[in-house]
Amino acid sequence: MQTIRSTDGVELAIHDLGGDGSELLLAHATGFCGPVWGPVAEELPFRSVALDFRAHGRSSRPSSGNLDWSGMADDVLTTVDACGLSGCPAAGHSMGGAALLLAEIARPGTFCGLWLFEPIVIPPTVAAAGGDGGNDLSEGARRRRRSFPSRQAALDNFSSKPPMQSFADAALEAYIDGGFEELEDGSVVLRCSPDDEAATYEMGGQHPAYDHLGEVRCPVVVVGSADPYGPAMFARPVAERLPHATFVHRADMNHFG
Repeated sequence: MQTIRSTDGVELAIHDLGGDGSELLLAHATGFCGPVWGPVAEELPFRSVALDFRAHGRSSRPSSGNLDWSGMADDVLTTVDACGLSGCPAAGHSMGGAALLLAEIARPGTFCGLWLFEPIVIPPTVAAAGGDGGNDLSEGARRRRRSFPSRQAALDNFSSKPPMQSFADAALEAYIDGGFEELEDGSVVLRCSPDDEAATYEMGGQHPAYDHLGEVRCPVVVVGSADPYGPAMFARPVAERLPHATFVHRADMNHFG
């Protein structure tokens, strides 16, 4: 892991997930962290690099406390510059997918191609009507249990109920390893606090990516799941607004893949 300085005083954690071949940037969803991509990276013919977005994983909170998603795009561009990834492909899940689009819109040509699993890019009319789900998700995040008496206790908790009970064992273990800090007494605490996760959700409907999708010139694959609600609702419309996009429907998956 290396740490670099992003905007708003953020100390950004970047993880080299290994592998052979050309570089691939991986961007995680709200509440997660870069290392959760580790088991996926092992299956890919790339050298994979993943970042922890601000207030997530081992990255620090912005000094202003503002979790506007333009800052997530700054984190992507900072990673690209620091790791020499300009012109590489990138893959993003949920918030990570939106951050990749925002970065490409801000700096055209940053990526040669994007693979996006249900990026959170919401039509402004839906967001204005309160249909982005941000409040429900933020309320749930604020109720989230932050600490556990041990790493095993956290693992047992998440593996016993949705949505993480469907995770591959290696992916869930990677989430525990990257997403929790172990204290001296052996207990573990979430690195992304419930309040920061909630604030991130609340900002999900306020970024301008939807109105600028026509400016994205690189090829994009947008993947949508069979979930009839939430981000799956917007995956196909996002693909249709992108000039060079392919939409892929995965009837065997939900928003967590």
